[in-house]
Amino acid sequence: MTAHATILVIDDDLALRQLVASTLKQEGYQVLTAADGQEGLRQMYQGHPDLLILDIIMPAMDGWTVCQRVREVSNVPIIMLTAQSEPEEIVKGLDLGADDYLVKPFEMSVLLARVRANLRRAASEPTVTRRSIVYSDDYLTVNFDEHRVTVRGEPVRLTPTEFNLLAHLVEASPRIVPYRELLEQTWGFEYIDDIDYLRVYIWHLRRKLEPNPKAPTYIINELGVGYRFEQQH
Repeated sequence: MTAHATILVIDDDLALRQLVASTLKQEGYQVLTAADGQEGLRQMYQGHPDLLILDIIMPAMDGWTVCQRVREVSNVPIIMLTAQSEPEEIVKGLDLGADDYLVKPFEMSVLLARVRANLRRAASEPTVTRRSIVYSDDYLTVNFDEHRVTVRGEPVRLTPTEFNLLAHLVEASPRIVPYRELLEQTWGFEYIDDIDYLRVYIWHLRRKLEPNPKAPTYIINELGVGYRFEQQH
């Protein structure tokens, strides 16, 4: 579902919107465009695209609102475009259901790689190869069979990507998982050099799971090497 996929580009920047649309068409994709959030939602409901490329900062209806509205009715992959590189801004989009993000300015080759990766993940069949409850202590429980994580007995909502990232770390424990290995296992080979991308997701996971995210005890960074999951006893 990649070569003939339909992609909706929502961005109020005319020059960027036209450049992205033209590049995607050259790659064989069908392209829909919208200059604002409201028009984007209308195109979404009528055109049923296979993927959205969504700018955040737009007048009237911003990308966060569009993302939230789309997630009420569809699981279509969403790549958010942001001029903000701060983790808080990026995580807001991820919390609302975005699958991916790119910080402006970006290379078109990178956008195309992300488009291919997200379409591939959306089309792939989920596989269950993990054991049952792999980790549990008085604070944190990770249950692979139920795709469930609890903190102090309360369920914690993780996106599929966040759960897969955590699962790779838990399964490998106590081994240090190199940055590139985590990126390829969780997102695909297109991401293996984007360590900053991994840091954002780790930062997000720590906020959800750690007793003190600023002094993590579960997800430990071995500087220059990778991350490991530290089991608590």
